[in-house]
Amino acid sequence: MASVTHAQEVVVHPTVLQEQISRNTLRAIFSKRLQNWPDGTAVTVFVLSDRSPLHIAFCKQILNVFPYQLRRAWDRLVYSGTGQSPIEVDTEEEMRKRIANTPGAIGYLPTIGQNDELKVLPVQ
Repeated sequence: MASVTHAQEVVVHPTVLQEQISRNTLRAIFSKRLQNWPDGTAVTVFVLSDRSPLHIAFCKQILNVFPYQLRRAWDRLVYSGTGQSPIEVDTEEEMRKRIANTPGAIGYLPTIGQNDELKVLPVQ
């Protein structure tokens, strides 16, 4: 549980114009309350399973919420017919590929460093 639980980066498709993001905006995006980027592009949210150590760490350390709180918000949207839950991927590699190939996409990964196919969005 060493490095995975501490080093995470918010990553987006390279065409996303944001250069940084606030924790509140990030929470709104991951709870599916915010559906579009400021330029109008639809936000596509990718997450790992609720049991993934990286997902748990991301929720607690970056979003400051517990995974079950996010799940509850998504379930409310789905059951009320007002929205959909994020797209769940099975692996970090799938997360990387899906974000790189989906304009407007956002997700999280362990530290990725310099990378042309993804853009790291610092959390302010």
